[in-house]
Amino acid sequence: QVQLVESGGGLVQAGDSLRLSCAASGRTFSSYAMGWFRQAPGKEREFVATISWSGGSTYAADSVKGRFTISRENAKNTVYLQMNSLKPEDTAVYYCAATQSLGLPTAPRRYNYWGQGTQVTVSS
Repeated sequence: QVQLVESGGGLVQAGDSLRLSCAASGRTFSSYAMGWFRQAPGKEREFVATISWSGGSTYAADSVKGRFTISRENAKNTVYLQMNSLKPEDTAVYYCAATQSLGLPTAPRRYNYWGQGTQVTVSS
């Protein structure tokens, strides 16, 4: 019902900024919460940030709080992840996800729709 496509990943240096985009198509409800997750090789999928389409509320993981900002542009059905002051430990495949769950879930299992992921590599 919902298709998600991430873009904007790439290779950057530590301290640089990068903005990821997640374009949603198909059936999109204003009540859907959207989330960003990341997964580095050998590690579990990690919550990054989430945003409510209906309420404009956001929540970010402590590891990225103050550096990453999640936002939305409803007219384009697009969610963004602005990443500033990037660190090598931010290197991962970043995934966009959507859920009909209420609130701002952080667990991957709460999200039903996923994008293909986009690689972000931060060099020292």
